[in-house]
Amino acid sequence: MTASLTPHAGTGTAGGTRRRRRGPRTWPAALPLLLFTGVFFGLPLAALLLGAVTRTAPATAGAAATTSFTGDHLALSLQGPYLGSLIGSVQLSALTALIGGVLGVLVAQAVVTSRSQTLRNATLTASGVLANFGGVPLAFAFIATLGISGVVTQLGDLGALGWDLYSFTGLTVVYLYFLIPLMVLVIVPALDGLRPQWREAARNAGATPWQFWRHVGLPVLAPSLLGGLVLLFGTAFAAHATAAALVGGSVPLVTLKIADALSGNVMTGQENVALALGLDMILVAALVMAVYLPLTRRSARWLR
Repeated sequence: MTASLTPHAGTGTAGGTRRRRRGPRTWPAALPLLLFTGVFFGLPLAALLLGAVTRTAPATAGAAATTSFTGDHLALSLQGPYLGSLIGSVQLSALTALIGGVLGVLVAQAVVTSRSQTLRNATLTASGVLANFGGVPLAFAFIATLGISGVVTQLGDLGALGWDLYSFTGLTVVYLYFLIPLMVLVIVPALDGLRPQWREAARNAGATPWQFWRHVGLPVLAPSLLGGLVLLFGTAFAAHATAAALVGGSVPLVTLKIADALSGNVMTGQENVALALGLDMILVAALVMAVYLPLTRRSARWLR
């Protein structure tokens, strides 16, 4: 009996060894993704970081151009109008992400609980189109409808009510046009994952709808909700074309300041400050992700 068991044990050991040896060999499959990330994200980030912390002195008749490290660009990006534009972008992004997230969840919940498949398909299709509709066409559409001479503005006499499309409030409304559909696309699959049995069990246990959402629904949906809010914040934070075509420089935004510094519209020789502002944007995004990831890991326990 011992002899008959010995080959099996050896085979198992060899098989286990082979399985252990095969594990590390799977990493070459990730090489294309690592190469893509390194080329299209790593190199621009390195160039951005290098330009933000260096200064190049122009060549003269007796000396060649020299490059030296400096922190002046980073310090300047956190002062005066540059700091104001960074704060304005954070405020606009946080406000639109919060409003868009709440309204998007309400729309998605109405679609999921609806028995009409036609309504669901129409809503998701429209959300997919509207979430990708931005830039100059979106700005022109709002100018034609809600601008000073817009159709809706004239019909509803919105100017007398204090409406101004070319303001922080107007830009918020424009951003919500594509942020709400984006939230609908993100949260609908998560709402589909809420099992009807959970709601029935809570009802049989005597829980109210509020208690069900507080103790079951929201904890389960928390990772998707947080992910959607981060996605909305990042989308609004990085938006440029819509704001540039709509408000120009009347609303301080960091993307508009970067464009002005690179093109020299306000001051020449501020290209490195623009790179420093870009680095500031990356740091803000990293801070948001640093807050988001621990909350996601904690709330994901409900899904196990």
